[in-house]
Amino acid sequence: MAWTPNLGQLHPGVAKHKALAEAIVSDIGKGVLNSGDRMPTHRELAQRLKVSVQTVSTAYREAERLGYLQGEVGRGTYVRTRLTEGAGSYMLDSRPQGLIDLSIIRAAYGAEQEKYSRRILWELAESENASWMRPCRPVAGFEEHREMASRWLAMLGLEAPAERVVITNGASQGLFLALSSIIQRDDVVLTESLTDHGVIGCANVLGFTLRGLPTDDEGVVPEAFDAYCRHTRVRALVCIPTFSNPTGALAGAQRRQDLADIAQSHGVYVIEDEVYRPLLSQTVPAISSFIPDLAFHCTSFTKCALTGLRTGYLVVPTSLTLRVASILRVTGWMATALVAEIAARWVRDGTAAHLVSLQREEMRARQQLVQDILGDHVLRNHPEALAAWVGVPDYWTEESLVQVLRERGIAVTISDPFMTPGARRPNAIRICLGGQFDQARLSEALEDIRETFQRYPAINATGFVS
Repeated sequence: MAWTPNLGQLHPGVAKHKALAEAIVSDIGKGVLNSGDRMPTHRELAQRLKVSVQTVSTAYREAERLGYLQGEVGRGTYVRTRLTEGAGSYMLDSRPQGLIDLSIIRAAYGAEQEKYSRRILWELAESENASWMRPCRPVAGFEEHREMASRWLAMLGLEAPAERVVITNGASQGLFLALSSIIQRDDVVLTESLTDHGVIGCANVLGFTLRGLPTDDEGVVPEAFDAYCRHTRVRALVCIPTFSNPTGALAGAQRRQDLADIAQSHGVYVIEDEVYRPLLSQTVPAISSFIPDLAFHCTSFTKCALTGLRTGYLVVPTSLTLRVASILRVTGWMATALVAEIAARWVRDGTAAHLVSLQREEMRARQQLVQDILGDHVLRNHPEALAAWVGVPDYWTEESLVQVLRERGIAVTISDPFMTPGARRPNAIRICLGGQFDQARLSEALEDIRETFQRYPAINATGFVS
């Protein structure tokens, strides 16, 4: 494209590469550069601006690090859909009338969940609340809540003393606290090539360089992790060992041990997001159990028990507990005590474990529907996972398929919000199976998806797929 920025209008006197990076960001914000636009080559833009190729390369790298551009080997550099645009376009915040929303990973909600929700609210209203409603310290969480957290984690196979646990408002806050406590601007953080969009958002906010690693059916490939660490100074690995989002990969015991060993040998922190781990009935070790001094462990109840139960547990290396608590203090003071009290009571009386078992049972039934109806299109769908990763036929693009499905009253998510810089598009969609709809409605939606797969996309009057 013939895009030529006016560097003189943007902070005169600053380094040329910084001015160019600011111009890229500014023109994307104004709509001069749009998602998917191919940027000029480094040499072409350098000649047009009468600057060095190195200046352009440095500016492109900075814009890519901030999430505005994406370089693709052999193809060039493209304007990237920002997280706030892409995620909002394909994952709905509200549900239009008549639409079945399969775009957001969440727990299934039915009569049993409603019963326990009403019961706990009645119990709280009838009980004395001074011990958990009035205090505002300690920031890391009340002692009783942290003790219940330790008990819950032990049930999941991770021995973590209460003094290493910080109560959070969900796993997303735990992930942010972990990264904030160890990361400085421009540090390199590794993750899966397709990963949870929350990690990508953290990179945009905290300013670190995020790089994706190759994955297989068990997640991050150890050899790729080791090779990257040998050639680049890496600060941390962020991974989702259980039902990686969006691909659904599941790391076995040996894979987790291998990743821990590599992190230990290179002095790299590991932040494992285990928000889906309670759903897995199989026993697997936590990565942090192998390297407790280098690893953070995040989990919560939002995906496994009740979506609105936004209480999470962050296990922190002992040397960083005070730092994490300090960051929590200035970003939110402490987790919401009311919700943490519900979680603690449900851990103590067994309700949490019961709700998890209900989710497992429901997901087994829903995942079987996915397998029965979509068959060979399914790339990965563990029986206890909340989502399925489904390949799109070659004659469809992800965008055109999603548009047609939306017109038919079905919302799903394409791969864009999960792509790390440089990742290749897989031509696949994520189908989420939780939510407040029954198996009959889900079956209808999956049948519609299969029928859509089986026909070719229509061509509109302009010659483009519609």
